[in-house]
Amino acid sequence: MKLACLAAVALALSLAAPASAQRVERREIGAQIFENVPEAPQAVKDGLARYQNARSAFFGDWQKDGSMLIRTRFGATYQLHRVAAPGADRSQLTFFADQVSDVQTVPGSDRFVFTKDAGGDEWFQLFLSDGKAPEIQLTEAGTRNLGLIFTPDGKTAIWGVQRKGQSDTDIVAVDLASPGARRTLLKGEGALEALDVSADGKSVLLGRYLSITESKRYLLDITTGKMSEIAASAGKTAYSGGIFMPGRKSILLLSDKGADTQRLVEMDLATGAETVLTPGLKWDVEDFTLTADGRTLAYAVNEDGYSTVRVIDMKTKRALPQPKLPMAVISGLKFSNDGSKLAIGLSTPKSAGDIWSWDLRAAKLTRWTTSELGGLDADKLVEPTLVRFNSFDGLSIPAFVYKPATRGPAPVIIDIHGGPESQSRPAFNPIHQHMVAELGAAVIVPNVRGSAGYGKTYVQLDNAEKREDSVKDIGALLDWIKTQPDLDSSRIVVYGQSYGGYMVLAAMTHYADRLAGGVDRYGISNWITFLNNTEAYRRDLRRAEYGDERLPEMKAVFDKISPLNNVGRITKPILIMQGLNDPRVPASESRQMVDAIRVNGVDVGYVQFRDEGHGFVKKPNNDARREAETVFLQKLFGQ
Repeated sequence: MKLACLAAVALALSLAAPASAQRVERREIGAQIFENVPEAPQAVKDGLARYQNARSAFFGDWQKDGSMLIRTRFGATYQLHRVAAPGADRSQLTFFADQVSDVQTVPGSDRFVFTKDAGGDEWFQLFLSDGKAPEIQLTEAGTRNLGLIFTPDGKTAIWGVQRKGQSDTDIVAVDLASPGARRTLLKGEGALEALDVSADGKSVLLGRYLSITESKRYLLDITTGKMSEIAASAGKTAYSGGIFMPGRKSILLLSDKGADTQRLVEMDLATGAETVLTPGLKWDVEDFTLTADGRTLAYAVNEDGYSTVRVIDMKTKRALPQPKLPMAVISGLKFSNDGSKLAIGLSTPKSAGDIWSWDLRAAKLTRWTTSELGGLDADKLVEPTLVRFNSFDGLSIPAFVYKPATRGPAPVIIDIHGGPESQSRPAFNPIHQHMVAELGAAVIVPNVRGSAGYGKTYVQLDNAEKREDSVKDIGALLDWIKTQPDLDSSRIVVYGQSYGGYMVLAAMTHYADRLAGGVDRYGISNWITFLNNTEAYRRDLRRAEYGDERLPEMKAVFDKISPLNNVGRITKPILIMQGLNDPRVPASESRQMVDAIRVNGVDVGYVQFRDEGHGFVKKPNNDARREAETVFLQKLFGQ
């Protein structure tokens, strides 16, 4: 009860705060709200413009005629476009205020289904379109729809549905000839996802996610509604993806059974036995795709943050001619309908995300899109260096370091990723480039313990009561920075989003004397209020990672480590930002932190967006928050 009322108490105290507390200056511009955040000078806006106008293209799907569907931004948000051939114009197909987040082509058809939410609320709806006539909504308003697949004949769409206040997922189907009539195939339990449909259209491959270290696979009989688990005796295993192998009673998927990493395996449907197709790899397989005839396989490997792509003949198990790619990060991988080409989405630190195709017969790599860099000179962009530093217990922590070319010790921005089961990778990041070139700062992007990409042992090192061990990794990074003559240890800022936002707040409570300030975007401020208020469909999944606040021993840990309960230790300036529609980290997490910091008279700015959720996807909002960040950082760095 005491913790539940803390936000209200903090607000009340702020109204009767001592003279040292902040006076709130508030301004609103449309959906944007700024509290104690000055308007950016025109010079800041001009300096950001080139970086903010850089754009990327992301692969969506192949179409029946061999053209591509892609997502890119020409206005405020990412929308759907069609590219008829390599280098052809990007013809825009959707025109919404909110971004289109995914698209899939209906098999054997010119139609496609795209996914869109409203204002970042993540209650995704599915729409059927041919790119000409008005789209048809396939889903029920007020539901969350995900995991779309089609029967091989393209007549039926199948997906998972979640409802407000519920953590379970139902599996539903619709006849695309009469899309108003949805039918329920399964009243599901937990976080289920439809993955693939068998060639005869009778069975659906389902996945259930329990945590990053545990998931399950099932077969659903469409006729009877009976669901049976595959490899029920496999123990605690993490699977990813899954497709039926053509003409064989097996599936292809990623598995960490008997290994520390995700390997590509073929699993026998009757016995659950796994045949490893990628033996000897020390890194995770991150993606894979198979031709329709099952003859050719392509997969991507995450090697220390960079991606490599390999193409294999499934009959001989021999490598085919391989695409020679730059040091890049893969964002998409899929064979064309006829199996002759492989679409590859990739980006590098010095080039925006774009889409290429690998012609298997000609062994030729062809570029399909050329995204604009917003006027940036690619030759002047910075490549990061991969370093490692030892943490408090001797664990080696990897980090990417972007350094400016300026003389003298540079100020430092430590950018901590969210997740925590995520990984910072050296893809194109215009804001890292802006921080280096315009602020003269070194940007350090660590993958603290708990990050994905380094094996399941590493990813579990911050679980539950070990949560603050990852914060200690930041303390070790501060020690490492102090040993670097070209880095200024007196001007260090911590910066992060979501779980990374929590890390910012936690670092500010532990290392305030070693930091100049922090930038927190929608971070967790109190573990108990967060777990009570995050959307129901996420709550049990988050408890599996963070710990269960209903258990007395875990509640005691949360009481001890929650930044809100240690707010008195935050003594340096902080900028906090939040989307008010955020279903993951609710806006109350940021609001209660802002109010509590103000009571202590510490400088805190607060930026809010009424039309954003967990992340800021609309360009005008991103422009505004980058401007606020830049002014804040300039002040901290004495510029």
